Order: sequence, then C-alpha cells, then structure tokens
Amino acid sequence: MAVNKVPAGTILRLKLQVGVDEQGNPVYRNRNLRYVKFEAVEQDLFDVAQSLAGMQEYTLAEVQREDNANLIQA
Repeated sequence: MAVNKVPAGTILRLKLQVGVDEQGNPVYRNRNLRYVKFEAVEQDLFDVAQSLAGMQEYTLAEVQREDNANLIQA
C-alpha cells in the first residue's frame, strides 16, 4: 500500500531566554508563530525571526522550524 505525505502546516518557534534560575541556568520560553507557509525558505524564516526578536524584551536564543504533515493512503 502506498502512502502520501500531505503538508499540514509549519510553525516558526522563537526560543527566548527570559532569565536564569537559582543555580544560574538559563530559563527559556517559546513564542510560536503558526500558519507559516510550508514552502517558506529557511533564510526568509530566519530573517523574520531576527526582525521579531528585535521587538522582544528578551534575548533570542534559538530559531526552530517545525513542519507537520498528514500521511494518507494513496
């Protein structure tokens, strides 16, 4: 049986360092941007993340892309 992969969406995640804990370890929070085009180019997503980071109170620690897809029987 053949199976097809159908894109279901992309999430752009900004991981922000919001402080440190009692031991001095960094504490992170995520900002998720949903409904990103599946076809979006990585460089464009990174550039958008950098621009948005400039408007945040906290420091950008990491940029993540999460692609989701549905598997359907062909």
